[in-house]
Formats: sequence, C-alpha cells, structure tokens
Amino acid sequence: MDLFIIILVLIFLVITIILVSGIRVVNQTKKYIVERMGAYHKTWGVGVHWLIPFIDRVVGQVSLKEQIKDFEPQAVITKDNVTMQIDTIVFYQVTDPKLYVYGVENPILAIESLSATTLRNIIGDLDLDGTLTSRDIINEKMRFILDDATDKWGIKVNRVEVKNIMPPKDIRESMEKQMRAERERRQTILIAEGEKTAKILEAEGSSQSIILKAEADMKAKVLQAEGEAESIRLLKIAEAESIRIIREAKADEAVLKIKAYEALAKLADGQATKIIVPSNLAELAGTVTGLVETTKELKTK
Repeated sequence: MDLFIIILVLIFLVITIILVSGIRVVNQTKKYIVERMGAYHKTWGVGVHWLIPFIDRVVGQVSLKEQIKDFEPQAVITKDNVTMQIDTIVFYQVTDPKLYVYGVENPILAIESLSATTLRNIIGDLDLDGTLTSRDIINEKMRFILDDATDKWGIKVNRVEVKNIMPPKDIRESMEKQMRAERERRQTILIAEGEKTAKILEAEGSSQSIILKAEADMKAKVLQAEGEAESIRLLKIAEAESIRIIREAKADEAVLKIKAYEALAKLADGQATKIIVPSNLAELAGTVTGLVETTKELKTK
C-alpha cells in the first residue's frame, strides 16, 4: 500500500513537472512560432502561454526590434576598372515572424549575400569619382532593392548606409596630393586677395587723407578771406563813422584839407611805390602854416 502511494506521488510529481515545463512567457517585442505535430500551429504574442508537452514545440523566437547588421568589406570594381573595398550597414526589422522563420533558411546570410551582389551591380555602373561622391544614391538604390527582395521573407529594410569606401593605396596617395595642391591653391588665392584688399584700403586711405587735407586748406583760406573781408569792412565803417562825426561837427574846409594831408602822409609811409601829389599842395601847406601860427598865439594868450 505504501509503495502504491509512493508511485502515485511520483507520477503526480512527474505530470506536474511536465505541465509546468510547458508554461511559456512571451516578452514585449518578441514573437514565438509554435508547431504542433511538425506543422505550423500559431504565433504567440505577449503573455503567458502553455505548450502541450510532446505535441507542441517552439521553433523560433523572433525579435520585432530594429536590428543592425554590419557586413564585412566587399571587393567591388568600378566602371573605369578600379578595384576597391566597400562595407555597408543594413538596418532591418522583422514584420512577419512566420515568413521570417519559414521564408529562408538563414535570413542574415541571405541579406548579406544579396547586399554584396547588389553593391557590385550598383558600383559597376559608376566610375571612381561617381562612387566617391554618390553615397546617398548608392544607399537609396541598395535600400530599395533589398527591401523589395526581403519582403517575402517578412523583413523590412529601413536603411542602408555605406560605411567605408577604401580605394587602392596609389589612388589614395594621388587623391591626397590633389587635395594638398587644392589647399595650397586656396591659400595662395586667399593671401593674394588679402594683399589686394590691403593695397586698396591703403590707397583709399591716402586718397581720403589728401581730400581731407585739401578741404582743410580750402576752409582755412575761406576763413582767412572772410577775416580780411571783415577787417576791411570794419575799417570802412570806422572811416565812414569818422567822416560822419566830422560833418556833424561842421568842420571847415581847412580841417578837411588837414585830414587829406594826413591820408597823404600815410600813403608816403614807405608802403607804396607810387605817390600821387595833389595839385593844391602849396595852398594846403599855407593853410597848415596859418593854423600852426594861430595855435601858437592862442597858447601865448
């Protein structure tokens, strides 16, 4: 009796272990492909599932995340017969887990092989310069071809990027010399343009300095002329005022002649080279002598 109970307990434990071992928990972004009796049965999503022992089995666990595959450099030949190495990176995502599991034996190897042949075909239509300057075109063509080819495998190719383009050593050296010569040419042009600009600025500065100096001289001469004109005007005003005062004082003809004589004396002060002597100079001298005698008599009295 005890042996029978022990056997039942063992059988119960074995059944429990088998049933518990069939429990599967599917995580986020994962899909399980389940076969029943060797045929596709179901695709499990997120949650807890139970696998019937000895009948069901999980044949594939597929990640739905975007995945990255960096392929080894591929030897390609350009249109002008230049051999180079190019490596690419493919960004892909599984959209149909069933097709991914049953569509092709090794999806990653299939993508790598397809990427290599597609790259060779594209580069074969380009020359060296076109290959070095057409990364975007190469990326877009490869993405379109790979995406179309892998659609039946349940794979979506989102992007393809050319990582490195490695020409032969002699071509790299030639390109470096060309780039160095271009940099030296640009440096020479920049130096020449700088010297040209400096000379232009120097000439403009000299011209501006001459113009400013001429304007300053002109203003100084104008101010000097204005000062002389003002001096003459004030002198004339003073003379006119003197004549007006003499007239208001009702001076006789003798006084006016004396004034004329004073003016004549100023003219003969050594500043003029020609002296004009009036015709009535003798008469004027007699008048002056009489005035002197009259003055002396007044002083004596």
